[in-house]
Amino acid sequence: MMFALDKWLTDAEALFADTRGRRLDSTMEAAIRATASALAAGRPLLVCGNGGSAADAQHIVGEMVGRFLKERRALKAICLSSNPAVLTAWSNDYSYETVFSRQVEAYGEPGGVLLGLSTSGNSPNVLAALVAARAAGMTTIGMTGAGGGKMASLCDYLFAVPSSATPAIQQVHLALYHCFCANVEEAVFAG
Repeated sequence: MMFALDKWLTDAEALFADTRGRRLDSTMEAAIRATASALAAGRPLLVCGNGGSAADAQHIVGEMVGRFLKERRALKAICLSSNPAVLTAWSNDYSYETVFSRQVEAYGEPGGVLLGLSTSGNSPNVLAALVAARAAGMTTIGMTGAGGGKMASLCDYLFAVPSSATPAIQQVHLALYHCFCANVEEAVFAG
């Protein structure tokens, strides 16, 4: 068995450097501002993804409802991939492709935010959720991989990690959404 930790870490460092070189600061600042404004006004942050991105969606919502770095009140955040009864009933009776957009219909509000995660940028159910969110008057944020896929045209703010390797993209997504969570929390509860 080959133990390639050094190569793995070197590759990760290179991808972080490449992402840093994309100058995403203004995009992150605008996404934070839009999300903090929505949450401060009592509007929802809806988050969705599949597989590892579903786990990331749960993580983000856990930070918003619980706490990230500050002791503060809960924020109105909902993970659209967390309710097995909704996921399985809707997918069985209708379509997995619309399982998130149906929940946007239920929980979305004008002025709210939808954050969709898809390493390919082409997950049909995340795309449908972004379309539904736009129709509902919500701000759309996407975290994806190289090029952004079909999500690129559906997101007000897009974070496209310059890689097509799912584990590598998810490593960078973690850093991006931790920055996002910390700064949204700070913006809502400054002072």
